[in-house]
Formats: sequence, C-alpha cells, structure tokens
Amino acid sequence: MKFRFVVPLIAALVLAACGSAEKPKPAELEPNVVRMGVRNAWVANLGGNVDFPLQVRALDNLLYVASSDGVVAAMDARTGGDLWRVALGTPLSAGVGSDGRFTAVVSRSNELIVLDSSKEIWRQKLASVTYTAPWIENGRIFVLQGNRSVLALDVTNGKKIWQQNRTGEPLILGRAGVVTAVGDALLVGFNGRLLGMNPADGKVLWEAPIANSRGSNEVERLVDLVGEMARPAGQNAAVCVRAFQSGIGCVDTRKGSLVWMKPSSGATGLDGNEATLYGTESDGRVRAWRRSDGERLWTNENLRLRTLSAPLLVGKAVVVGDNSGLLHFLSGDDGTPLNRLATDGSGIVSSPVQVGNTVVAVTQRGGVFGFRPE
Repeated sequence: MKFRFVVPLIAALVLAACGSAEKPKPAELEPNVVRMGVRNAWVANLGGNVDFPLQVRALDNLLYVASSDGVVAAMDARTGGDLWRVALGTPLSAGVGSDGRFTAVVSRSNELIVLDSSKEIWRQKLASVTYTAPWIENGRIFVLQGNRSVLALDVTNGKKIWQQNRTGEPLILGRAGVVTAVGDALLVGFNGRLLGMNPADGKVLWEAPIANSRGSNEVERLVDLVGEMARPAGQNAAVCVRAFQSGIGCVDTRKGSLVWMKPSSGATGLDGNEATLYGTESDGRVRAWRRSDGERLWTNENLRLRTLSAPLLVGKAVVVGDNSGLLHFLSGDDGTPLNRLATDGSGIVSSPVQVGNTVVAVTQRGGVFGFRPE
C-alpha cells in the first residue's frame, strides 16, 4: 500500500518509490509449523474492493465494515451473516464509526453520512477531506477533518454542537488518524500531539507530545498520529500511540502527561496488554516493548519487507496481516511463529479485530474472514 499525503482542499500527492531499481523482494517464508490451533470459522464478502483506510468497528458480537464503493454492513461475527447491509451509492474515504445503533462513514465528496441501523437519516457536507472514521458516543458524533479541525454534531440530526480548529503542516496523511474516547475525555491526534478534549464543549484539557516535526520539507515533517491506540489495560491509565515514521509513546490520561517516548519507524497502530506493547515497523519487523518504560523486549524479522497491518493481541498471541493476504500468529512472549493462515491472496487492508472468540480480517478484494483460535 502506498502512503498518500494530502494538501487539504487542494490535491492528493502520492509518495512514489525513488529511482528505477526493482524493490527488494521479501524472503521466502519458512514452512508453517503449527504451534497454535486456529480454524477457519466463516467467509463473507462485501461485493467490492476496499482501497480506503478502513477502520473496522467491533461491538458486542457485531462487526461494522464497508467497501470503497459505499456498501456498509453490520455482520454477526459468530456466523459471518449480515444483520443489515446498505449501498449508499457513493465512494467512501473514511469509516466505519458506530455506537451499536448509529453508524457513520465519510464519502470521497466529503459528505458525512449517518445511518440509524440500516436507514440513512442524514448527510452533511464537511469542510475538508476526512480519512478517519467518525467516533460516536453519548448521542454525539465527532469528526477529525483534514483541515486540522474537530467537529462535534448531534448524531440524530447533524446539528453542530462545537468545532475546535488547530493549525499545522499543510500536508496530511491519507491514513486514519486518532479520534476516540477514554474515560471522560475525547482523545484526538494533532501534528504528533495527543490532545485530551472535553467532549461537551471541545475545550482542550491537556496536550502530550509524541513526536515533533523535523526535516527540510513538508513530507519529512509529517508526524501525524496514526491508527489504533493501545488503550488502558487493567489498572494502567496510559494509552499508547504511534506518530507516523517517528516514534511511539504512552500518555497518562489522568494527568495528561507523557510517560515515555521511543523512536520507531512505522505507519500503523499499536496493541498490547498491561505489561507489553506490540507494533509493526514499515520494513516488516514486528516488535514488542515493555509498556511501563518503552524498553524493547523482542523483534521478529521473519516478515521483513512485507507490508504489515497493525497487530492484534489475542490471548498470548500477536496477530498481523500482510500484503499477500496471510494472517500470521506470533507468540506474544518472544515473537515465535505459532501459525499462518491464508485469505484470498489480496492484502489485509485494516487491522485484524477480535469480536467475541473470533478474529476477523478484511482484504483488499472485500473478503471478510473469521478465524477461531482453539
């Protein structure tokens, strides 16, 4: 997958590989030695490709997914069957956000589209391109726009409640950023900083720097926060997040202060538990860090030069997808391969998610695959 950089309201720039030399090929995978049982549970299909930064939303036993051409579906993760499915008739740039009743996506024409179950209830034009799935909670929908603003709307009718504007670099990543809720705060990523905001009025409660802009040009200075956060686990109040190609860090959400930051060159989100944090690097390394202080615990180099998804921690296994449609299960203790399963041969396009006892992966061809660790 190529990384896209966007000048808000103007154009999209694609970062192309430099030179004419062939790209190095990933090493052949070793034979799959099964150390952990995983079975294929079910297979479904969205009926269209997925070439936008899809964020799969999992709630209870339901899975909210979408294709690029505007098909949005709520699926039962136990069977892979549809609870509902609707074709919106417009290509999408962001999604899927849901609170279990209301579901939201953003079109490539910058329309925020909100559904009540399978029924569309309103659309509203946004001021800027959006690549991050809206967040819905307590009757409000929060949208992180490409013009560095956060918009809060009434989810039932689209009435604006507040808007918070920020300034930053003129380019933005064509990837999903960070907007979510932890405790009483709305957490939003801006230019390498994690902000805690009051969801009622948009006031900034605290700011924590994960990375600072550096470099001689706009592309090199991009440090937007990307992907999924490793949320608090157990008694740990810290959330951990990645800044694009710059670093990872953990923030104490009670104090609004940075606990630690370490350099790390990656473009996908993180996952972990109370003790350990997991992530994938842009060169295909899978790494584990101690959550308390960021010290590196292990590195797996078996998947070098394969474009990897963000990791998912399932029990004691770390699951990552690659650009050939393989799902790799690794030991969370030391990165040892545990199992490897195939999908449809196209790349895994979003982070795997766990819904109940099912691990779900979505592919570029619109395949939705359910696997059950045994």
